[in-house]
Amino acid sequence: MSAARVSRWVAPVLVGVLALVTWQVVVVAADLPPYLLPSPTAIVEQLRQVVPLVWSAALATGANVLVGLVAGAVTAVLAAVVAARSRIVDGLMSPTAAALSVMPIVALAPALNTLFGTTSTTPRRLVVAVVVFAPVFVNTLRGLRQVQPVHRDLMRAYAASPWQVTRTVTVPGALPYLFTGLRIASSTGVIAAVVAEYFGGLQNGLGSRITAAAANSAYARAWAFVLGAILLGLVLYLATAALERAVARRNGAVPDGT
Repeated sequence: MSAARVSRWVAPVLVGVLALVTWQVVVVAADLPPYLLPSPTAIVEQLRQVVPLVWSAALATGANVLVGLVAGAVTAVLAAVVAARSRIVDGLMSPTAAALSVMPIVALAPALNTLFGTTSTTPRRLVVAVVVFAPVFVNTLRGLRQVQPVHRDLMRAYAASPWQVTRTVTVPGALPYLFTGLRIASSTGVIAAVVAEYFGGLQNGLGSRITAAAANSAYARAWAFVLGAILLGLVLYLATAALERAVARRNGAVPDGT
């Protein structure tokens, strides 16, 4: 492992440790009450006690995120492909994506719960899909339009079919943009799923556990579930980054930051 790669991992770890130490010192020195801000040691102690609950809640939330992420990303990519070929579709889809990107989850989640029922996981997955759609659509559409005209002209000179042009030029050129959108969506999808769980439904996810712990004044426990949500987001982000590296190597390129 190169020195540059080691430093890229060591620096964030050191910053994180420094932040935790500062957090602990401030809480102890200022004698902050738990409802205001529990200490990292109290959170870790609660996490140790509720690891099975955090794990099961993370699996439930993670399943919702994964289904919503796949559904939203596939829909966004298909819409971007069509929009890149049609100005009319682009004129319809771009404002729609902008509207979806600012749609408040606090309004969407209760409406979907009423529509599909509070015992269904469909509302939470739809919330994630809606949140995922905009960044994937916008980035993919931008990538599909980044093909240099000279490359298209060269493929036409070789009598390449439209499908061959798409497969060999357009799609490979759009992949970095697609994965940029997916990296953003993997994190925002977790946030969307957790927030959607605040508004009723099955009490098996991280958001529901956070709400229940806070309602019972178990603030350190609530933060333990927050930590579970953070770890879930990191796992999905790293999985997306690993997938990007695998695709880039298969196409003979290495993405930035590897």
